Amino acid sequence: MTRPKTVVHVFHDDADSPRTGSRVAQRVAEVAAERGVEIEVFCFGPAQRRLAGDGTEAGGVFNDQIDALVASGVRVGACVNSARAEGTEAALRARGVVLSVARDEFVRFTLEGATVITF
Repeated sequence: MTRPKTVVHVFHDDADSPRTGSRVAQRVAEVAAERGVEIEVFCFGPAQRRLAGDGTEAGGVFNDQIDALVASGVRVGACVNSARAEGTEAALRARGVVLSVARDEFVRFTLEGATVITF
């Protein structure tokens, strides 16, 4: 039997959503292992563009939190097609972001029975 999973899907690019979504993922990660739950983050759409840095304080906080999640072993993913289109593929891979086709990731979340929370 697979462990239950929570996926934090960061999509919106307003000042609060990426920062709050990545912070929620950090908080869940603090207790996930002891409660037998996996945590994963998937950035897509407008929020994925913020991974390239946007020069704002909110964007800086978001990217710092994403890097901290990766460093702590949380799988952070993003869409490879979007990354290629935006010229950020190499930079995101270098940061430890797992790039894959978004369509396939959403189907995987369904097949795994994950709870997906979108910000």
